Amino acid sequence: MGGKISVIVPVYNSIDCLEKCVLSICAQTYADLEILLIDDGSTDGTDRLCERLAAEDARIRVYHKENGGASSARNMGIRSARGEYLGFVDSDDYIEPDMYELMMEEAARRSACIVQISRDEVDETGGRLPDVCIPPGKTRFCGSEEFLRELLLHRADCSFCTKLVRRELFADHAFPEGVLNEDFRLLVEMLRETEGIWILPKQCYHVVCRQESTTRKKTQDSFSRVFLDIVRNADEVQEMVDREYPQFHEHAVRFNLYQRLDYLLHVPLPQMKGGFYRSVIRYLRQHVRDTVTNPYLNGKNKAYLLLFTAAPKTVRKAHALKMQWRDRRPH
Repeated sequence: MGGKISVIVPVYNSIDCLEKCVLSICAQTYADLEILLIDDGSTDGTDRLCERLAAEDARIRVYHKENGGASSARNMGIRSARGEYLGFVDSDDYIEPDMYELMMEEAARRSACIVQISRDEVDETGGRLPDVCIPPGKTRFCGSEEFLRELLLHRADCSFCTKLVRRELFADHAFPEGVLNEDFRLLVEMLRETEGIWILPKQCYHVVCRQESTTRKKTQDSFSRVFLDIVRNADEVQEMVDREYPQFHEHAVRFNLYQRLDYLLHVPLPQMKGGFYRSVIRYLRQHVRDTVTNPYLNGKNKAYLLLFTAAPKTVRKAHALKMQWRDRRPH
């Protein structure tokens, strides 16, 4: 059944969670796999933990590199991988024992280039959080154009952590380095070269939402990286859609407006200045008609977008106060 799977784990200062992650991969019922731990310049002893884990399981190989970010670590793993299929697991997450067996069975049955498992979100104590991506009721095939449409509507999962990908798809592609939200950009590129994705319903991948996660911590630096990148990605996908998939123009405009709304709901008040911020507001003011008429935006989205278009700083202050009040309420 199938061939070797290379599971690539980018690792950076993950001393508190890496062992649980790696042990969940070691416990896979699919036997023919290798585990590549890519230590991205850890400074907290994680590098030594990687070596200890490798000494305990011959399937683990460890690579150490200077810090360059998760994409850089993943790309090193891709270059070093020996498997026919590649999987990716983030070091603070964990997976169910049958995840890769289920995915490889589907890949072999369908001769598929990409298979996706479903995921859930949990907090640091293991408590379930609301699903970000709703799993299908049964295994289904989603064609490339349909999957792109679902991505533009924020209904599809762009994460490579939930994917098993045929290695040859990475021959001419790599994760973009120096940015966040990198999975989205690469997946959109790969969709052009595949017929689609087989999606399995079982939630085998567990995303752990940690307070200090790279993409979730509320620092000005993490804000500037994440929320600027999602707007830039939206601009790139708008150009691509209008050039190659004009039938999805309204979907791409909706995606662009929504990403800018996400930016404005999170941008710290002191950063509401400068060229990038002004370009976001300018886009909103140039697309008022689209905001009002786009059938893929709900009423709440439209109201927030129109308010931000008219008085962005006032609305941002009011939203910040609302969030502070909500966080102080007894649960």
